[in-house]
Amino acid sequence: MGMCTPEIPTALRRSFFARVVAWQRQHGRHDLPWQGTRDPYRVWLSEIMLQQTQVRTVLAYYGRFLQRFPTVHALADASLDEVLALWSGLGYYSRARHLHACAQAVVAQHGGRFPASAEALATLPGIGASTAAAIAAFCFGERRSILDGNVRRVLSRVLAEAGDPARADTQRALWSAAQALLPTDAAPHDMAAYTQGLMDLGATVCTRSRPRCDACPVAALCAGRASGDPTAWPRQTVRAARRTEAWCLPLYLRADGAWWLQRRPARGIWAGLWAPPVLSAIEGLTAWLRDQPGVQADWPVAFDHALTHRQLRLQPVVCRLPVSSDVLSAPQAPGVQPDQGAWCSPSEALALGLPAPIRVWLESLDSGSRTSSSR
Repeated sequence: MGMCTPEIPTALRRSFFARVVAWQRQHGRHDLPWQGTRDPYRVWLSEIMLQQTQVRTVLAYYGRFLQRFPTVHALADASLDEVLALWSGLGYYSRARHLHACAQAVVAQHGGRFPASAEALATLPGIGASTAAAIAAFCFGERRSILDGNVRRVLSRVLAEAGDPARADTQRALWSAAQALLPTDAAPHDMAAYTQGLMDLGATVCTRSRPRCDACPVAALCAGRASGDPTAWPRQTVRAARRTEAWCLPLYLRADGAWWLQRRPARGIWAGLWAPPVLSAIEGLTAWLRDQPGVQADWPVAFDHALTHRQLRLQPVVCRLPVSSDVLSAPQAPGVQPDQGAWCSPSEALALGLPAPIRVWLESLDSGSRTSSSR
Protein backbone atom coordinates (compact mmCIF):
# COMPACT_ATOMS: atom_id res chain seq x y z
CA MET A 1 0.00 0.00 0.00
CA GLY A 2 1.33 3.43 -0.90
CA MET A 3 1.16 5.88 1.97
CA CYS A 4 1.43 9.57 2.68
CA THR A 5 0.11 9.70 6.24
CA PRO A 6 0.12 6.08 7.46
CA GLU A 7 -2.62 5.09 9.86
CA ILE A 8 -1.35 2.34 12.14
CA PRO A 9 -3.84 0.89 14.64
CA THR A 10 -2.82 1.07 18.29
CA ALA A 11 -3.06 -2.71 18.67
CA LEU A 12 -0.63 -3.23 15.81
CA ARG A 13 1.71 -0.56 17.15
CA ARG A 14 1.81 -2.10 20.62
CA SER A 15 2.18 -5.62 19.25
CA PHE A 16 5.00 -4.70 16.86
CA PHE A 17 7.02 -2.90 19.53
CA ALA A 18 6.54 -5.60 22.16
CA ARG A 19 7.44 -8.42 19.77
CA VAL A 20 10.62 -6.73 18.62
CA VAL A 21 11.72 -5.98 22.19
CA ALA A 22 11.04 -9.54 23.42
CA TRP A 23 12.75 -11.09 20.39
CA GLN A 24 15.84 -8.92 20.72
CA ARG A 25 16.29 -9.80 24.39
CA GLN A 26 16.08 -13.51 23.65
CA HIS A 27 17.46 -13.92 20.13
CA GLY A 28 19.16 -10.66 19.13
CA ARG A 29 22.85 -9.86 19.06
CA HIS A 30 24.41 -9.17 22.47
CA ASP A 31 28.13 -9.71 21.93
CA LEU A 32 29.09 -6.69 19.83
CA PRO A 33 31.73 -4.49 21.53
CA TRP A 34 29.62 -1.31 21.31
CA GLN A 35 26.63 -2.90 23.04
CA GLY A 36 25.93 -2.65 26.74
CA THR A 37 27.05 0.97 26.98
CA ARG A 38 25.20 4.25 27.32
CA ASP A 39 28.32 6.24 26.45
CA PRO A 40 27.28 8.46 23.52
CA TYR A 41 30.86 8.65 22.24
CA ARG A 42 31.14 4.88 21.80
CA VAL A 43 27.64 4.53 20.36
CA TRP A 44 28.23 7.41 17.95
CA LEU A 45 31.55 5.95 16.81
CA SER A 46 29.97 2.56 16.10
CA GLU A 47 27.01 4.10 14.27
CA ILE A 48 29.26 6.13 11.96
CA MET A 49 31.48 3.13 11.24
CA LEU A 50 28.47 0.91 10.52
CA GLN A 51 27.06 3.23 7.85
CA GLN A 52 27.22 1.27 4.57
CA THR A 53 29.70 -1.15 6.16
CA GLN A 54 29.21 -4.69 7.44
CA VAL A 55 29.63 -5.52 11.12
CA ARG A 56 32.50 -7.94 10.55
CA THR A 57 34.49 -5.18 8.82
CA VAL A 58 33.81 -2.65 11.58
CA LEU A 59 34.91 -5.10 14.28
CA ALA A 60 38.49 -4.84 13.01
CA TYR A 61 38.50 -1.03 13.36
CA TYR A 62 36.36 -0.17 16.36
CA GLY A 63 38.75 -1.42 19.05
CA ARG A 64 41.79 0.19 17.42
CA PHE A 65 39.98 3.52 17.22
CA LEU A 66 39.01 3.42 20.88
CA GLN A 67 42.53 2.46 21.90
CA ARG A 68 43.99 5.44 20.06
CA PHE A 69 41.09 7.86 20.71
CA PRO A 70 39.46 6.74 23.99
CA THR A 71 37.45 9.97 24.38
CA VAL A 72 35.88 12.60 22.18
CA HIS A 73 38.55 15.04 23.43
CA ALA A 74 41.33 12.72 22.20
CA LEU A 75 39.70 12.47 18.79
CA ALA A 76 39.14 16.22 18.57
CA ASP A 77 42.80 16.90 19.44
CA ALA A 78 44.15 14.54 16.78
CA SER A 79 45.15 15.66 13.31
CA LEU A 80 42.88 14.79 10.40
CA ASP A 81 45.73 12.85 8.78
CA GLU A 82 46.02 10.67 11.87
CA VAL A 83 42.28 9.95 11.81
CA LEU A 84 42.33 9.18 8.09
CA ALA A 85 45.34 6.89 8.52
CA LEU A 86 43.52 4.83 11.14
CA TRP A 87 40.38 4.81 8.96
CA SER A 88 42.28 3.60 5.88
CA GLY A 89 40.53 0.57 4.37
CA LEU A 90 37.15 1.26 5.97
CA GLY A 91 36.02 3.25 2.94
CA TYR A 92 33.61 6.17 2.48
CA TYR A 93 36.27 8.53 3.80
CA SER A 94 33.91 11.47 4.13
CA ARG A 95 32.70 9.68 7.27
CA ALA A 96 36.17 10.02 8.81
CA ARG A 97 36.35 13.73 7.96
CA HIS A 98 32.89 14.28 9.45
CA LEU A 99 33.84 12.17 12.47
CA HIS A 100 36.78 14.45 13.19
CA ALA A 101 34.74 17.62 12.59
CA CYS A 102 31.94 16.33 14.83
CA ALA A 103 34.33 15.57 17.68
CA GLN A 104 35.73 19.08 17.45
CA ALA A 105 32.20 20.52 17.43
CA VAL A 106 31.17 18.48 20.49
CA VAL A 107 34.21 19.77 22.38
CA ALA A 108 33.97 23.38 21.20
CA GLN A 109 30.19 23.83 21.34
CA HIS A 110 29.07 21.35 24.02
CA GLY A 111 32.02 21.06 26.39
CA GLY A 112 32.78 17.52 25.29
CA ARG A 113 29.28 16.19 26.08
CA PHE A 114 27.01 14.94 23.32
CA PRO A 115 23.55 16.57 23.28
CA ALA A 116 20.82 14.36 24.74
CA SER A 117 18.15 14.81 22.03
CA ALA A 118 18.00 13.53 18.46
CA GLU A 119 17.08 17.00 17.25
CA ALA A 120 20.24 18.55 18.73
CA LEU A 121 22.45 15.62 17.71
CA ALA A 122 21.35 15.99 14.08
CA THR A 123 22.85 19.48 13.95
CA LEU A 124 26.37 18.06 14.37
CA PRO A 125 28.60 17.29 11.35
CA GLY A 126 28.00 13.89 9.81
CA ILE A 127 25.09 12.90 12.08
CA GLY A 128 21.95 12.26 10.06
CA ALA A 129 18.45 11.70 11.35
CA SER A 130 18.76 7.94 11.83
CA THR A 131 22.16 8.12 13.55
CA ALA A 132 20.87 10.88 15.82
CA ALA A 133 17.83 8.77 16.70
CA ALA A 134 20.01 5.74 17.46
CA ILE A 135 22.25 7.69 19.84
CA ALA A 136 19.25 9.31 21.52
CA ALA A 137 17.45 5.99 21.95
CA PHE A 138 20.47 3.94 23.08
CA CYS A 139 22.00 6.50 25.41
CA PHE A 140 19.13 8.68 26.59
CA GLY A 141 16.05 6.47 26.10
CA GLU A 142 14.39 9.01 23.82
CA ARG A 143 11.21 7.83 22.11
CA ARG A 144 12.59 8.21 18.60
CA SER A 145 12.74 5.60 15.84
CA ILE A 146 15.68 4.93 13.57
CA LEU A 147 15.40 4.37 9.81
CA ASP A 148 18.65 3.07 8.38
CA GLY A 149 18.81 0.85 5.29
CA ASN A 150 18.01 -2.36 7.16
CA VAL A 151 15.04 -0.83 8.96
CA ARG A 152 13.68 0.63 5.72
CA ARG A 153 13.64 -2.89 4.32
CA VAL A 154 11.86 -4.30 7.39
CA LEU A 155 9.16 -1.62 7.41
CA SER A 156 8.72 -1.71 3.63
CA ARG A 157 7.87 -5.40 3.93
CA VAL A 158 5.77 -5.20 7.07
CA LEU A 159 3.67 -2.41 5.54
CA ALA A 160 3.99 -3.51 1.90
CA GLU A 161 5.04 0.03 1.06
CA ALA A 162 5.04 0.23 -2.74
CA GLY A 163 7.06 3.41 -3.12
CA ASP A 164 10.63 3.59 -4.31
CA PRO A 165 12.79 3.91 -1.14
CA ALA A 166 15.15 6.22 -3.03
CA ARG A 167 12.38 8.81 -3.42
CA ALA A 168 11.97 11.53 -0.82
CA ASP A 169 8.20 11.04 -0.51
CA THR A 170 8.63 7.32 0.23
CA GLN A 171 11.29 8.07 2.82
CA ARG A 172 9.01 10.61 4.50
CA ALA A 173 6.22 8.02 4.59
CA LEU A 174 8.51 5.41 6.14
CA TRP A 175 9.77 7.92 8.72
CA SER A 176 6.15 8.63 9.69
CA ALA A 177 5.40 4.91 9.94
CA ALA A 178 8.54 4.22 11.97
CA GLN A 179 7.61 6.86 14.52
CA ALA A 180 3.94 5.82 14.55
CA LEU A 181 4.93 2.26 15.47
CA LEU A 182 6.29 3.49 18.80
CA PRO A 183 3.81 3.30 21.68
CA THR A 184 3.23 6.64 23.38
CA ASP A 185 4.25 5.06 26.68
CA ALA A 186 7.41 3.33 25.37
CA ALA A 187 9.73 3.02 28.38
CA PRO A 188 13.26 4.42 28.06
CA HIS A 189 14.84 1.08 29.00
CA ASP A 190 12.83 -0.63 26.23
CA MET A 191 13.91 1.85 23.57
CA ALA A 192 17.47 0.48 23.46
CA ALA A 193 16.23 -3.10 23.02
CA TYR A 194 13.73 -2.02 20.37
CA THR A 195 16.30 0.00 18.43
CA GLN A 196 18.83 -2.83 18.54
CA GLY A 197 16.08 -5.29 17.66
CA LEU A 198 15.18 -3.42 14.47
CA MET A 199 18.85 -3.42 13.46
CA ASP A 200 19.20 -7.12 14.25
CA LEU A 201 16.05 -8.05 12.34
CA GLY A 202 17.26 -6.33 9.20
CA ALA A 203 20.79 -7.69 9.48
CA THR A 204 20.08 -11.32 10.42
CA VAL A 205 16.46 -12.23 9.61
CA CYS A 206 14.76 -9.86 7.16
CA THR A 207 17.69 -9.99 4.75
CA ARG A 208 17.68 -8.67 1.21
CA SER A 209 17.43 -11.89 -0.80
CA ARG A 210 16.58 -14.74 1.58
CA PRO A 211 14.45 -13.49 4.47
CA ARG A 212 13.98 -16.02 7.27
CA CYS A 213 10.28 -15.36 7.84
CA ASP A 214 9.94 -18.48 10.02
CA ALA A 215 12.31 -16.86 12.56
CA CYS A 216 10.78 -13.38 12.42
CA PRO A 217 8.92 -12.13 15.51
CA VAL A 218 6.64 -9.89 13.41
CA ALA A 219 5.89 -12.40 10.64
CA ALA A 220 2.22 -12.54 11.64
CA LEU A 221 1.98 -8.76 11.20
CA CYS A 222 3.88 -8.60 7.89
CA ALA A 223 1.88 -7.73 4.78
CA GLY A 224 4.86 -8.65 2.61
CA ARG A 225 4.96 -12.18 3.99
CA ALA A 226 1.20 -12.49 3.60
CA SER A 227 1.60 -11.69 -0.09
CA GLY A 228 3.74 -14.79 -0.57
CA ASP A 229 6.79 -12.87 -1.82
CA PRO A 230 8.31 -10.57 0.79
CA THR A 231 11.33 -9.94 -1.45
CA ALA A 232 9.09 -7.85 -3.72
CA TRP A 233 9.65 -5.10 -1.14
CA PRO A 234 11.31 -2.72 -1.01
CA ARG A 235 10.96 -1.77 -4.65
CA GLN A 236 14.35 -2.10 -6.31
CA THR A 237 15.91 1.16 -7.40
CA VAL A 238 17.46 1.03 -10.85
CA ARG A 239 21.16 1.65 -10.42
CA ALA A 240 23.38 3.20 -13.02
CA ALA A 241 25.92 0.83 -14.54
CA ARG A 242 29.30 1.00 -12.83
CA ARG A 243 31.71 3.00 -14.96
CA THR A 244 35.28 1.81 -15.47
CA GLU A 245 38.17 4.29 -15.36
CA ALA A 246 41.84 3.64 -16.05
CA TRP A 247 44.26 5.52 -13.80
CA CYS A 248 48.04 5.65 -14.01
CA LEU A 249 49.81 6.21 -10.67
CA PRO A 250 53.45 7.27 -11.03
CA LEU A 251 55.28 7.00 -7.71
CA TYR A 252 58.33 9.22 -7.96
CA LEU A 253 61.09 7.70 -5.84
CA ARG A 254 64.00 9.94 -4.84
CA ALA A 255 67.54 8.57 -4.52
CA ASP A 256 67.34 8.77 -0.71
CA GLY A 257 64.27 6.52 -0.73
CA ALA A 258 61.63 9.25 -0.25
CA TRP A 259 58.33 9.04 -2.13
CA TRP A 260 56.46 11.96 -3.65
CA LEU A 261 52.83 11.97 -2.46
CA GLN A 262 50.17 14.65 -2.70
CA ARG A 263 46.84 15.26 -1.10
CA ARG A 264 43.82 14.48 -3.26
CA PRO A 265 41.25 17.24 -3.89
CA ALA A 266 38.62 17.90 -1.23
CA ARG A 267 35.89 16.42 -3.42
CA GLY A 268 35.75 13.27 -5.51
CA ILE A 269 37.39 9.86 -5.25
CA TRP A 270 39.80 9.50 -2.30
CA ALA A 271 39.00 13.08 -1.29
CA GLY A 272 41.51 14.51 1.16
CA LEU A 273 43.69 11.38 1.22
CA TRP A 274 47.33 11.11 0.16
CA ALA A 275 48.38 9.27 -2.99
CA PRO A 276 50.86 9.41 -5.85
CA PRO A 277 49.80 11.71 -8.70
CA VAL A 278 46.82 10.40 -10.66
CA LEU A 279 46.94 10.46 -14.46
CA SER A 280 43.91 9.64 -16.59
CA ALA A 281 46.14 8.79 -19.55
CA ILE A 282 49.41 6.93 -19.60
CA GLU A 283 50.78 8.60 -22.74
CA GLY A 284 51.98 11.72 -20.96
CA LEU A 285 54.07 9.66 -18.56
CA THR A 286 55.63 7.48 -21.27
CA ALA A 287 56.52 10.59 -23.30
CA TRP A 288 58.16 12.18 -20.24
CA LEU A 289 60.10 9.02 -19.48
CA ARG A 290 61.50 8.97 -23.01
CA ASP A 291 62.93 12.44 -22.35
CA GLN A 292 64.35 11.42 -18.95
CA PRO A 293 66.92 8.68 -19.71
CA GLY A 294 68.20 8.79 -16.13
CA VAL A 295 64.84 7.75 -14.68
CA GLN A 296 64.36 4.02 -14.20
CA ALA A 297 60.71 3.02 -14.49
CA ASP A 298 59.28 -0.20 -13.08
CA TRP A 299 55.78 -1.21 -14.15
CA PRO A 300 54.08 -3.53 -11.64
CA VAL A 301 51.03 -5.47 -12.78
CA ALA A 302 47.90 -3.33 -13.02
CA PHE A 303 45.04 -4.18 -10.65
CA ASP A 304 41.36 -3.39 -10.17
CA HIS A 305 39.73 -1.56 -7.30
CA ALA A 306 35.93 -1.51 -6.97
CA LEU A 307 34.08 1.53 -5.66
CA THR A 308 30.33 1.87 -5.21
CA HIS A 309 29.69 3.44 -8.60
CA ARG A 310 33.09 3.13 -10.22
CA GLN A 311 35.55 0.43 -11.20
CA LEU A 312 39.14 1.64 -11.19
CA ARG A 313 41.85 -0.02 -13.26
CA LEU A 314 45.06 1.10 -11.53
CA GLN A 315 48.45 1.00 -13.21
CA PRO A 316 51.23 1.73 -10.71
CA VAL A 317 54.58 2.92 -12.02
CA VAL A 318 57.68 3.31 -9.83
CA CYS A 319 59.86 6.09 -11.28
CA ARG A 320 63.32 5.96 -9.67
CA LEU A 321 65.00 9.33 -10.06
CA PRO A 322 68.76 9.75 -10.51
CA VAL A 323 70.85 11.01 -7.60
CA SER A 324 71.14 14.51 -9.02
CA SER A 325 67.44 15.04 -9.64
CA ASP A 326 64.01 15.18 -8.11
CA VAL A 327 60.66 15.96 -9.69
CA LEU A 328 60.59 19.50 -8.29
CA SER A 329 63.95 20.70 -9.62
CA ALA A 330 63.93 18.66 -12.83
CA PRO A 331 61.42 19.41 -15.61
CA GLN A 332 58.10 18.86 -13.86
CA ALA A 333 56.96 15.27 -14.05
CA PRO A 334 53.40 14.41 -15.11
CA GLY A 335 50.80 14.97 -12.41
CA VAL A 336 53.11 16.64 -9.90
CA GLN A 337 51.54 19.57 -8.04
CA PRO A 338 54.30 21.03 -5.83
CA ASP A 339 51.91 23.09 -3.69
CA GLN A 340 49.83 20.03 -2.77
CA GLY A 341 52.50 17.42 -2.12
CA ALA A 342 55.58 16.49 -0.15
CA TRP A 343 58.50 14.10 -0.10
CA CYS A 344 57.87 11.43 2.54
CA SER A 345 59.99 8.65 3.92
CA PRO A 346 58.19 5.30 3.73
CA SER A 347 57.40 5.40 7.46
CA GLU A 348 56.04 8.95 7.16
CA ALA A 349 53.96 8.00 4.13
CA LEU A 350 52.44 4.93 5.78
CA ALA A 351 51.37 7.07 8.76
CA LEU A 352 49.24 9.26 6.46
CA GLY A 353 45.66 8.73 5.39
CA LEU A 354 46.08 6.55 2.29
CA PRO A 355 43.43 4.87 0.10
CA ALA A 356 43.35 1.16 0.85
CA PRO A 357 44.81 -0.04 -2.49
CA ILE A 358 47.58 2.56 -2.31
CA ARG A 359 48.45 1.49 1.23
CA VAL A 360 48.70 -2.16 0.18
CA TRP A 361 50.94 -1.26 -2.75
CA LEU A 362 53.24 1.02 -0.73
CA GLU A 363 53.50 -1.46 2.13
CA SER A 364 54.59 -4.17 -0.32
CA LEU A 365 57.07 -1.76 -1.92
CA ASP A 366 58.51 -0.80 1.47
CA SER A 367 58.70 -4.42 2.56
CA GLY A 368 60.47 -5.40 -0.65
CA SER A 369 62.93 -2.52 -0.29
CA ARG A 370 63.79 -3.46 3.30
CA THR A 371 64.19 -7.12 2.34
CA SER A 372 66.59 -6.20 -0.48
CA SER A 373 68.66 -3.89 1.71
CA SER A 374 69.07 -6.53 4.39
CA ARG A 375 70.65 -9.04 2.07
